Amino acid sequence: MPDSPAARDAITAGRTSLGIELGSTRIKLCLVGDDPATVIATGSYDWENQFVDRLWTYSLDDVWTGIRAAYADLLADTEHRHGVRPETFGAIGVSAMMHGYLAFDEGGELLVPFRTWRNTNTGPAAAALSELFDVNIPLRWSIAHLHQAVIDAEPHVPQVRFLTTLAGYVHWKLTGRKVIGIGDASGMFPIDSAAHDYDDELLARYDALASPAGSSAAAATAAAAPTSQTRPAGPAKPTKPSHATSLRALLPQVLVAGDEAGELTAEGAALLDPSGTLRPGLTLCPPEGDAGTGMVATGAVAPRTGNVSAGTSIFAMIVLEHPLTRLHHELDLVTTPAGDPVAMVHCNNGASELAAWAGLFGAFAAAAGTPLDDDAVYDALFSAALQGEADAGGLLAYNYLAGEPITGLAEGRPLVVRTPDSRFTLGNFMRAQLYGVFGTLALGMRVLEDEGVGLDRMLAHGGLFRTAGVAQRFLAAALDTPVSVGETASEGGAWGMAVLASFTAARSKLELDLELDLDTYLRERVFDRSSVETAAPDEPDVAGFAAFLESYSAGLDIERTAVSILLPKEPTT
Repeated sequence: MPDSPAARDAITAGRTSLGIELGSTRIKLCLVGDDPATVIATGSYDWENQFVDRLWTYSLDDVWTGIRAAYADLLADTEHRHGVRPETFGAIGVSAMMHGYLAFDEGGELLVPFRTWRNTNTGPAAAALSELFDVNIPLRWSIAHLHQAVIDAEPHVPQVRFLTTLAGYVHWKLTGRKVIGIGDASGMFPIDSAAHDYDDELLARYDALASPAGSSAAAATAAAAPTSQTRPAGPAKPTKPSHATSLRALLPQVLVAGDEAGELTAEGAALLDPSGTLRPGLTLCPPEGDAGTGMVATGAVAPRTGNVSAGTSIFAMIVLEHPLTRLHHELDLVTTPAGDPVAMVHCNNGASELAAWAGLFGAFAAAAGTPLDDDAVYDALFSAALQGEADAGGLLAYNYLAGEPITGLAEGRPLVVRTPDSRFTLGNFMRAQLYGVFGTLALGMRVLEDEGVGLDRMLAHGGLFRTAGVAQRFLAAALDTPVSVGETASEGGAWGMAVLASFTAARSKLELDLELDLDTYLRERVFDRSSVETAAPDEPDVAGFAAFLESYSAGLDIERTAVSILLPKEPTT
């Protein structure tokens, strides 16, 4: 626990920074004080997405229910630790799952339920736009969701007047401002890193699709467009929204780390704290996506650095020194919160299937009369994985609860597969499950190796790394690169968002030179005293994972067959 008198003074004086992050399974709040490296309180709320009309979504009512519950939990934790409750903060920052589709009409009403990053129904649009822009447009991106709605002639499209992400939406409701951090914006539409804004040329290409010839041809193309959730072999001809509004007018304004992004309104304060204790008027920093906050949480925002974030999804972010030589469908081109170009390997499926197995083993322990808490279950299972064989004994595990664009799968079916001569032990089973978390990520990272992308250090964060030395060791084997985990690794993006808020607060109060960049701030003010544990690749593990990955790649046909034969019941949660 941090020094209570110092923390209490920072809380009372409003010298704290609050990070809010809406993750896939948990909404988490994190409070830091004068030292942004030190967490002084946290709050959280568990939630789940829903599968409605074959689309993954969250209710916006649940967004606010969850934020208020997490905020109340933070207040209780602050009072328990320090004996006081905050009435204001130095700054607040909002982060959330990137990408997806939140479309509003002129009156600010949501037009269709929130479509999350997890949806993979945008194949025709993503392929068409990738060809038009000569830039990879992933299925998750907001522009792919919008354009798929255009191709499908959804009736709400002519009414769209504002598009944003989940973080951008929450920020808008707290401040009244339609803005977005550049990292989150880079998951909506391609960014010009030099201009720190959307790419004007590509915006113009999209707006130029309104010709009558293009519209009539597009209608015929859309009618015949493939309905598969993977990208079609021949991209559909791009179409144009039927309203006359330019795309730029629909998108939030782009800001970079350190910018002031508005003030908390009275209405926004009431959304966070219905009791009326929280005072309006405090500063908010630009809202960011979970990829950007992960980079901040690991201090990996400079060229030749990278990080892996492991949660419901898993992704790697590598800050680039130079542009890639060509388009790769496995790689997203996004940015850091400061606007520097990043290659992102994003896998839709992360640790959720591993968590399901941990829950099953925990239930077994309770049924056997030896109940264990979640941390004890994970510790026992991860320790067993260390005793497994380097190649997981011939076992294969696929964590595909959802579709996986990198491997061309429209849907997922979690699988465990083994041959009769495989060694079916607890250690091998758990090692296969952990290897499976990193399998698709490793396939995507091979593309970066082929591009000659330089990498000096790789950092990792997320709850998967709370059990020291296990997942970190296997990730080092999967990437054949040293992997470092810091003291705050398990705090994740909520802490990273609090740090971004502290950066804005310090600049707005002129405590920092306005020319000081984000990387320098992180190195000199946040990570200057922090310790990291680094795991170097273990040669037998590297060879064992390579053997696992070869079988994993070959076995993807099993996964494809399972998808085609085993059909899910609806609705599913």
